[in-house]
Amino acid sequence: MSAYRSILVGTDGSETARTAVDHAIELAQVTRASLMLVSAFEPVGGERVRSQALEAPADAQWLVGPREDVLALLDGVAKLAHDAGVVDVRSFARQGDAADAIIDVAEETGVDLIVVGNKGMTGARRFLLGSVPNKVSHHAPCSVLIVRTT
Repeated sequence: MSAYRSILVGTDGSETARTAVDHAIELAQVTRASLMLVSAFEPVGGERVRSQALEAPADAQWLVGPREDVLALLDGVAKLAHDAGVVDVRSFARQGDAADAIIDVAEETGVDLIVVGNKGMTGARRFLLGSVPNKVSHHAPCSVLIVRTT
């Protein structure tokens, strides 16, 4: 029986988040765990969404917006996980704070492990985690793996 049956990783599409995602995918593959992918988005004003939609092709204008961007990101990461052999991959797009989204999904799904990057742990700031890993590490309902991403 695997120590980890389910693993959760948050991503914002950045290179540092990709490092944490790669670790989570590898762990899920090795332990045959399910993988939960989480990304958060902030609502934007209607005027900004309308202006971005006008730049898109007519048949794709309804796809423009922060939630749709996050869904596309999560679809891409899910494909990476499936291509790596992870069978059970679920995605969660949440509005609001990234750390809160990770913690909420972890509580809702009962995951065994959360994987986050250490963004913000370099130089003189090496004793301070970035806001997301710091909040997650203090409020997570399960174990947390903080991956060195910088």
